Amino acid sequence: MLFLLLTILLNAYLIVAFKIFERFGVDNLQAIVANYWVCTATGSLFIGRFPVGAQSIHEPWIGWAVLMGTSFISVFNLIGYCTIKEGITITTIANKLSLVIPVAFAVWLFGDVLSFTKLLGIVLAVPAVYLSSRSGRTTRSAHSLWLILLLFVASGLLDTMVNFIALKFFSSGVAEADRLGQSVYLILTFFTAGSIGLLLVLALLLSRRRRFAWRNLLAGLALGVPNYFSIYFLLRLLQTKYLPGSAAIPVNNIGIVLVASLAAVIFFKEKASLQRMLGMLLSIVAILLILFSDLYA
Repeated sequence: MLFLLLTILLNAYLIVAFKIFERFGVDNLQAIVANYWVCTATGSLFIGRFPVGAQSIHEPWIGWAVLMGTSFISVFNLIGYCTIKEGITITTIANKLSLVIPVAFAVWLFGDVLSFTKLLGIVLAVPAVYLSSRSGRTTRSAHSLWLILLLFVASGLLDTMVNFIALKFFSSGVAEADRLGQSVYLILTFFTAGSIGLLLVLALLLSRRRRFAWRNLLAGLALGVPNYFSIYFLLRLLQTKYLPGSAAIPVNNIGIVLVASLAAVIFFKEKASLQRMLGMLLSIVAILLILFSDLYA
């Protein structure tokens, strides 16, 4: 339960952080790239060494680490862009309503049981996420709709990948080995994302399309440590099998929407409309249904 709560709180913070960065004129790309180098340093300090080297290419998960690193920086930049252009509300909808994708894969690939109670919770999650994140904006351009759809699909596939990696490579039953393996995997993943991002930022700076500012590095520091542990705790949650992937991912995503929506109301003075309050109530009901379907199966 602790890993679940920590994952929810840290991920909600990451979404809200982009809205704060906008107020201080932070360049999201530079902040995100700096964040991944902070993640790499955080993971290395956490295990007491920097594990990336020539031996890394022989790891069975090396291809997945590179793919996930590329996905991380792509999706994170997309979240930052959508948060600024579309707002916290619609970004949260697109990012977390994608819970249906990892659930479908968990049932199909890993044989997770889809009980009536869990299915009801997932069905309720759709209006819960939508209503909790309800925006006052009613019309959107075709560009906005495609952007939202892209974030929806990309987020769902990334969640599916995290679940797959946790079950395939870090469920040996040897707790210490699994924890070390997860940390090494994450460090290499973040190192990949940071390397790709650094090349992109350098190209933009040299072409004078972007300007460097120290506040971007400070923003990266504010993102990096929470970001590392948000993924680490999610992997730990999936590894402990406290909940199967078809339950853990939906509960995590609904919880993030609930916390982010509360933060939007409390700290950004977004209107606590009847729709949003109903959505929050449905979120709680959906979480309880999904939890009980597995805890008392």
